[in-house]
Amino acid sequence: MNHAAQLLIIAGVLFLSVLSPGPNFAIVTSTAMTVSRRAGMLAALGLAAASFSWALLAVAGLGLIVARLPWIHAAVQMAGAVYLIWIGGKMLIGARQPLPVADGRRASGIGAARKAFLVSMTNPKAVGFYGSIFTVMVPLSAPLWFYAAIVVLATLISASWYCGLALLFSHRAARAVYARAKTSIEAGMGLLLIGLGGRLLFSR
Repeated sequence: MNHAAQLLIIAGVLFLSVLSPGPNFAIVTSTAMTVSRRAGMLAALGLAAASFSWALLAVAGLGLIVARLPWIHAAVQMAGAVYLIWIGGKMLIGARQPLPVADGRRASGIGAARKAFLVSMTNPKAVGFYGSIFTVMVPLSAPLWFYAAIVVLATLISASWYCGLALLFSHRAARAVYARAKTSIEAGMGLLLIGLGGRLLFSR
């Protein structure tokens, strides 16, 4: 199989990975609906930056490092679990609060991007995912440009999908639907994040 065909397969796997609901989905959609479209886009770019970082770490041999030093994986898993529980708890506590009016000052900061970046970077599933891609799907004879292309693909796919979600969920109609069901949706998202964090924490 030539390198172009292999890249298409890897791109398909990367795209399917961002489609699955999880912490990233919860962060970008809730930010877009409760703060502003700009904040949602910043959160999406934060997730794209995390995808870039994970892919770059994988290029540098993340899979090999984790295989030889399993305590690194355990440390990332614990940190990610605690952070998800903390974020979920904040969403659960604030579920009954009124939907805030979009705040341009809040939306123009980097807080949304930083929060999304940390959520993704402390997700231990990313370690196994990117490590497995480079272990299983990258040919041993792959040239340098092939590795660079994977990093670019991971970043662009993540940015495109999550920015699209931010645009969709920041729409006035989506915001109106969200406002009517805010308590249930945010409580559900909070419980989801707490559940994911608890599962990671106690499955060690």
